[in-house]
Amino acid sequence: MSQTVVDDAADGAGLGLVRPVDPKGDLRADPGIEPGTESGVAPGMDPARRSAPRRGVRFLLLRPGLLVSGLVVVLVVLASFWPGLFTSQDPLRGVPSQNFRGPSGAHWFGTDELGRDVFSRVVHGAQLSLKATLIAVGVAFVIGGLLGLVAGFVGGWVEDVVMRFVDVLLSIPALFLSLSLVTALGYGTVKVAVAVGIASVAGFARVMRAEVLRVRQAVFVEASRSCGARWYSVLGRHVLPNAMGPVIVLATLEFGTAVLAVSSLSFLGYGAPPPAPEWGTLISDGRNYLGNAWWLTTLPGLVIAATVLATNRIARALDGEWSRQR
Repeated sequence: MSQTVVDDAADGAGLGLVRPVDPKGDLRADPGIEPGTESGVAPGMDPARRSAPRRGVRFLLLRPGLLVSGLVVVLVVLASFWPGLFTSQDPLRGVPSQNFRGPSGAHWFGTDELGRDVFSRVVHGAQLSLKATLIAVGVAFVIGGLLGLVAGFVGGWVEDVVMRFVDVLLSIPALFLSLSLVTALGYGTVKVAVAVGIASVAGFARVMRAEVLRVRQAVFVEASRSCGARWYSVLGRHVLPNAMGPVIVLATLEFGTAVLAVSSLSFLGYGAPPPAPEWGTLISDGRNYLGNAWWLTTLPGLVIAATVLATNRIARALDGEWSRQR
């Protein structure tokens, strides 16, 4: 019986009616199937690359807090660059007859003692506060990163001198150091930002130095040196790119801390002069009316708290959650 079936299959193959079957079951023996498509993946397409967007979407859907944090940061950035998207009212124009109006549909955050719309002042104040925060983080990132890079890559007495200077900065509380610097530099948003940035240099220097020391001992760095690569080539092509990851995460985390520091100095009166609607200045102006106008301090304070918590949540996701998910 089995011999008859085999003979019939052979006769059919000879007539072109039956395709010969590869005894190993390899579908690539079929000339009608293109190589690389037997698994359902188009030629030249990396399966890991195709699944990366799906992993990203699943990563976000499983973390609603991260989605909300990203939305808050996006809204703050939009308010900083395009405040007209959120309000059309003038933050400096007041209507005395409408002073101390509570939150309502006409004034979402109420009005202040001069009848100015608080929501409009918060939205326009985001530009000043975010500008100062970005300058502060940029100063700390550049100066601290350079100090840590030099200390970790050069070593020797240079490392000792740089790290002792960093230890001195760490021994002084950041707020006190910022106060002393802004007193020496003078008042203003930019000067407050520079003072906050210098006070945050030590953390960036220590993280950068630790990463440079780790990468400098890697096998690929030693191989590059053994091949005769120049020191600046090793530094620019191997050490610096592989040491930047934790420093960038620290910059994201430091963004929230800088918002608090800039707002604190503005609250104390070192920021932009009135009637500039800086976030810290708004809270400082409203503290005298807590008894009858709680919204003057509470609602701007909630905006600051939401921004800080959102940036900290994003920094935590960048620090380890995404790499563990991958």
